[in-house]
Amino acid sequence: MPRTKGDHEARRRDVSEAVWRVMATRGFAGLTLRAVATELGATTGLLTHYFPTKRALVEYALDLLEQRTLARPRRSGGPGLAALRDALLDILPLTPEAADSNRVWVSSWDTALSDPALSAGHARRYAEGRARLTERVAAAQALGELAPGDPAGVATGAQSFALGLVVQALLAPAEFPPERQIELLDEYLAGLALRSG
Repeated sequence: MPRTKGDHEARRRDVSEAVWRVMATRGFAGLTLRAVATELGATTGLLTHYFPTKRALVEYALDLLEQRTLARPRRSGGPGLAALRDALLDILPLTPEAADSNRVWVSSWDTALSDPALSAGHARRYAEGRARLTERVAAAQALGELAPGDPAGVATGAQSFALGLVVQALLAPAEFPPERQIELLDEYLAGLALRSG
């Protein structure tokens, strides 16, 4: 009996879920065709139908991670500084799911740094994130919650702060539980607001 398009799409979804589970438990270093096949309960031959090379698997995994990240529910506590805070909270590993996602992102850096095309993709993703933060900084400046100035520069600093906190929370979760991450973020934002006062 021939396969239908629905079967193919269902199989792609199954493969996607297996790729995600491997990345969440083993990181990018553990992402291999064999590991995904084992997680899926299939052969590596079946997977090569979808991913003829390891690089194709990695590219797909990064696309999948980006889709999952963008599809996550977002906080929306209001305009200005509250919106900036919400966007930064959405970056942090405050839940088990967010910790898994961040663990995968951080573990992907090594792979991306060794491949110019993957590195360019990461640079694009982080630039898009800074652009979204820049809009929120500009809104906070327009409301008088932050000092006038270069919103892109403030957004770059805020993104860098959040990503640094992500790394610390992943490496030392007992020292940086969710409530401590939130406390540190609020202190950082209070410092930004004071500079505008």
